[in-house]
Amino acid sequence: MAAGLGSSSAPIERIDVSAYKVPTDSLESDGTYEWNSTVIVVVEAAAGGKTGLGYSYADAATARLAGGPLAEAVKGLDAMAVPGAHAAMVAAVRNLGRPGIASMAISAIDAALWDLKAKLLDVALVTLLGAVRDAAPVYGSGGFTSYSDEQLRDQLGGWVAQGIPRVKMKIGRHPEEDPRRVRVAREAIGRDAELFVDANGAYSRKQALAMAEAFAELGVTWFEEPVTSDDLDGLRLLRDLAPPVMEIAAGEYGYDLFYFRRMLEAGAVDVLQADGTRCGGITGYLAAGVLCEARGIPFSAHCAPSLHAHPSCALPAFRHMEYFHDHDRIEHRFFDGALSPVGGALRPDPSRPGLGLEFKRKDAARYAL
Repeated sequence: MAAGLGSSSAPIERIDVSAYKVPTDSLESDGTYEWNSTVIVVVEAAAGGKTGLGYSYADAATARLAGGPLAEAVKGLDAMAVPGAHAAMVAAVRNLGRPGIASMAISAIDAALWDLKAKLLDVALVTLLGAVRDAAPVYGSGGFTSYSDEQLRDQLGGWVAQGIPRVKMKIGRHPEEDPRRVRVAREAIGRDAELFVDANGAYSRKQALAMAEAFAELGVTWFEEPVTSDDLDGLRLLRDLAPPVMEIAAGEYGYDLFYFRRMLEAGAVDVLQADGTRCGGITGYLAAGVLCEARGIPFSAHCAPSLHAHPSCALPAFRHMEYFHDHDRIEHRFFDGALSPVGGALRPDPSRPGLGLEFKRKDAARYAL
């Protein structure tokens, strides 16, 4: 019999943490960074004969923190009381600093505990949280600055052909090439699909304003991090002066609610982004969504599509999520039950408890660190 809501009959018995390094299918880059691999930290939380699964895309050092002090902070706590475990982890990193690795370690454990709680109750996580929609719209995301024109056309055009009505590409590494690359993308996806661009903070304010005008002529409706997300005044300037058809988005580097509150209070974005693998897990992700709802600001998920699908379907302010090329590859390789878009959306399976994911341990083993 499943443990009752709010009971203390399911103490957290064990937190197991492992890390894996997965090569990309080619060298990838955006406006400010290059990479050839992605590290995923996987957490398994056990209680009451069930195991919950969570993960974060983070440095391998995250696994050491998650498997050490944070695991000790939650062991013995009630698996049904996830907010209490979350608060215990936040207290445990007081002297380490909340942003960065600490928050990503908290995020992975928190996600595993929400998955565990839903499994103990034998319900899908979206059912536990309370659904406001049955599917989460996505946008295809990739279009790296390292891609050739042919790769750009194939990837973005392929997503649209699969029924995803919106796609995003990276810009900013070679600004002089960006208008041409965006034109190539527009030609590949046709006139009806939405086209998003992401500079990852590579532009200066005036450079970003000039690019916004050029991109608007090509039908770009979303400009992500035109300047660094640390420049809230710059983001507000872009939001005020960019063409009206273009939304300014940022927030993926938020590690706590204070970050999101500052960004919203500054009027810096038309759409706030959050990443549950960074912002304190599903607990932090849901709270960021509530902040958006309170201010009438749309909310969008950054990456990790199979982690975000369930909580996104429970948030009224949610608009869409990022179906990121790298994470899609990893999640299907590592997890049975990883979701694929149908009709441009991810649809959680209500018949699978928790997040609906099962760890394919043998498949993952070859990438272990």
